[in-house]
Amino acid sequence: MSDSTVPGALPSGSLQTLYREHHGWLLGWLRQKLSGAEQASDLAQDTFLRLMAQRQPLEALRTPRAYLTTVAHGLLVNYWRRQDLERAWLEALASLPEPLAASPEEQALALEALQAVDAMLARLPARVREAFLLSQLDGLKYAEIALRLGVSERMVKKYMAQAMLQCLLLDVRD
Repeated sequence: MSDSTVPGALPSGSLQTLYREHHGWLLGWLRQKLSGAEQASDLAQDTFLRLMAQRQPLEALRTPRAYLTTVAHGLLVNYWRRQDLERAWLEALASLPEPLAASPEEQALALEALQAVDAMLARLPARVREAFLLSQLDGLKYAEIALRLGVSERMVKKYMAQAMLQCLLLDVRD
């Protein structure tokens, strides 16, 4: 059975065909998830840009809508995380006295840095992230973190080394 006879499969396998046949549907799906049509349009475009960057042959997609939904959902989750982070940042800024408030450019740079740190933390394994946050935010010593996580102090040191390496690479990559 060829791809063109499989229900829902891409007839010619091109990105152009995929876009033409499924963009409207994906846009509608995203509009249901988001309040603004502009954000839905941006995320739909980003979804197809992700597909362009992938090396997987589009001809192999048997269920293009399921695949598009998976890619778009990941982008949607990232969008919501950025929105939450931006909202928290703006609330923190609003609580500062006027002379301490940052300029719009400084605010944008700080928000960009926060988003990069958030993305870096999300990439860390759960235990590494937890150890790092307990150390940096709660100020716990390695022995206290080891007790809390139920691991050896030596393991906490390994976790911290992993997290610190990612922090150092953050400036290089992001």
